[in-house]
Amino acid sequence: MLNYVYQVTKYSPADRDQHGHYIGSEPSTSDHGPIEAAYLQAVAAFAAASGVDHLAIREPQVSGFVHFGLEPPIDGDGLNGVLPDGLAGYYDGAVVPIEVGLEIVRAMLRDNGLWCRLEVDGVFTVHVGWDQYLYVGSSRPCESAVERTRALGLFPERRDASPYEFEPENPEYVQRPADDDFWARLRWAIDHDHAALLEETYAYNATRWHRLTHDTLQAVRSRLSPRAQLTVWPDLLTAVDVALTDLPDEGVVEIIWEDDGQISSTVVDETQFETVATRIAGARAAGVLSLTVDDRQPLFTAVLPDSDGVLRARWQTEPTPSDRDWAFLKTLRRGQIVTGRVLTIASFGGTFVDIGGGTAMINIPELSWRPFDHPSDIVTVGAEITAAILDVDMICERVPLSLRALQEDPLPQVTQRIGQVLTGPVTMVTPFGVFVRIEDRADGFQGLVHTSELGETPGAVIEVGYPLTVKILDVDLVRRRITLSRTQALAADDTHCS
Repeated sequence: MLNYVYQVTKYSPADRDQHGHYIGSEPSTSDHGPIEAAYLQAVAAFAAASGVDHLAIREPQVSGFVHFGLEPPIDGDGLNGVLPDGLAGYYDGAVVPIEVGLEIVRAMLRDNGLWCRLEVDGVFTVHVGWDQYLYVGSSRPCESAVERTRALGLFPERRDASPYEFEPENPEYVQRPADDDFWARLRWAIDHDHAALLEETYAYNATRWHRLTHDTLQAVRSRLSPRAQLTVWPDLLTAVDVALTDLPDEGVVEIIWEDDGQISSTVVDETQFETVATRIAGARAAGVLSLTVDDRQPLFTAVLPDSDGVLRARWQTEPTPSDRDWAFLKTLRRGQIVTGRVLTIASFGGTFVDIGGGTAMINIPELSWRPFDHPSDIVTVGAEITAAILDVDMICERVPLSLRALQEDPLPQVTQRIGQVLTGPVTMVTPFGVFVRIEDRADGFQGLVHTSELGETPGAVIEVGYPLTVKILDVDLVRRRITLSRTQALAADDTHCS
């Protein structure tokens, strides 16, 4: 916030009632003449006194589908001939010479629907408010500019702050940046047929639509306006008549359609539904979007950072579930210890855990170092567990956990038993051999006796539960395999008896 803020108006303080309301005869619109020119000269004087010759456009907006200006809308929203690229050059962060900035102020004074903040960060601001109330902020006192403004017939008054100072709607909300993780996530969504459309908002109420494919994503990315807000959507319906069944009985909606490779949109109310439906009947695809925040649910959103990777645009969108997941994932790190509650044990073996802001999963191998028959032998639904984060996958938005990472691996201790002869129960019989438990516990390690190491068992049928004497030949810590031999165990026993 700047230390010196002035309200500049054409309204004399003498013409205000006891409540501070203006009761004079000055109109609340621009005269498009000498008074308007005086406003511009006053802004130029304050800029000069502040040492400013360029201004940055912040939070630009145009009338869009609902005109909010007091004067009639005009082509280009007052920017025709002002910016070299017209609306294409009207984006958040665009830096313009003071002369161009003054023309933007003129357009705002004429109140045709164009509006933005003009700023030099920490040095200077210009805000045009309703009814020709203009606010200039500076890091300097600007006494000469104040005197110049009075000489122009306007009334400068000191204020604590501009009522149009930017304030985020939710200071705690962190907007997702369109960084490398975002583009990788978007490519993943395209490849899995989740995403197909990108809505580029370069100014409030001004958007462009892009069709996304694996092959076109990079080209679309290269054409986006700086600091644009990006919204990702699923595909339109090719059955246009089915898409239009989502039209409500009344209200305002946005209709999107694609024809000849061009994606267009328009906002209409119930009086225009039939006209638009007829107009787009031959389109390749279409969709209907609600304008109500709760019903308008894109897949995810982001904002383009500057070339140095810093996100300076001040867009704030209503976060989607994916955006909330992203924000939570950003708080996690690999190796972090978390506590959560078991939600479900899926049929395929994955154990899902609520970790207080998102859902993580423990794959079967990460439940325990020791063997078990089913995940429910290790965890139960509703139980509180403590686990380590193995990774934070920002692309697939997954967090794998591990219980065994917090446990000591007992298998290396078994290496000390290589060469030992023991008797243990058979736990499984397979065509290539049998498995034998070598520890006297339900979750004891098991080793494989290959058929070539079984030898003969006259008068005995080896089945599950059969006590088999074996020798531990090897313990492979990498593949976690224990090799056993019955023939060598018998040979060892014969040698001992002789």
